Amino acid sequence: MAKKKKIDDGSTEQKIKEAARKLFTEKGFDAVKTRDIAEEAGLNLALLNYYFRSKEKLFDLIMVENFEQFIQQLIPVFGDERLTLEERMVQITGRYIDMLKSNPDLPFFIMNQMKGDSSKLLGLREKMASVREAFIQNLGKSMSGGNATQANVAHFMMNYMGLIIFPFIARPMLMKVNGLSKKEFDELMEERKQMVPVWLNAIMKAK
Repeated sequence: MAKKKKIDDGSTEQKIKEAARKLFTEKGFDAVKTRDIAEEAGLNLALLNYYFRSKEKLFDLIMVENFEQFIQQLIPVFGDERLTLEERMVQITGRYIDMLKSNPDLPFFIMNQMKGDSSKLLGLREKMASVREAFIQNLGKSMSGGNATQANVAHFMMNYMGLIIFPFIARPMLMKVNGLSKKEFDELMEERKQMVPVWLNAIMKAK
C-alpha cells in the first residue's frame, strides 16, 4: 500500500499567511473572508481552518509578525549615536510610513491590543523600551535649547505619532472627502516622509 504524501506544514502555513497578508493589505480585515484566503493560497477551506481555526487568529499572527519586523528595523535607528536627532526622525518617519502603507490595519490592531490583552505586544515593547528612552532623552536635550519639560516631550511625541498615524486611521474618510484614489493617497504619504520631519524640527525648536 502506497504511503500518503506528507504535507509540508511549513510550506502550507507560509502559503496561508502570505495569502492572508496580501488580502488584508489590499482589502482590510472586515472585507476578507476565510474562503478568500483559501482561494488565494490555492488550498481548500478545511485545510486553512485546520491550521488557523479563525480569520481573527490568522490576522493577529500576521500583525504581530509585521510589527515585530518593523520594530527590528527601528531599533538600530533609535540607538545609532552617529545620527543626529533630525537624521533619525527622517529615517523613522520614512520607515513608519512605509510600514503603514503595507499594513493599513496595523494601528487598529495595536489599539485593540492596548485596550484589551496586550500580552501579544509585551515582548516587543520591552525590546523598544531602552532605545526609545535614549531617543526621548536626546529629544528633551534638543528641544527649546535643552529646557524641555516632560510635558513638552510628551506633547512632541503625541504630535509625532499623530502626524504619521492619523492619515492612515482616517484614510477611508480622507480619500472620500478629497476624491483620492489609493495611488494618489500613497503619493501624498510619500510627500509626508519629507514634510513631517520639517514640521517636527520647527516644533522642537519652538520656545
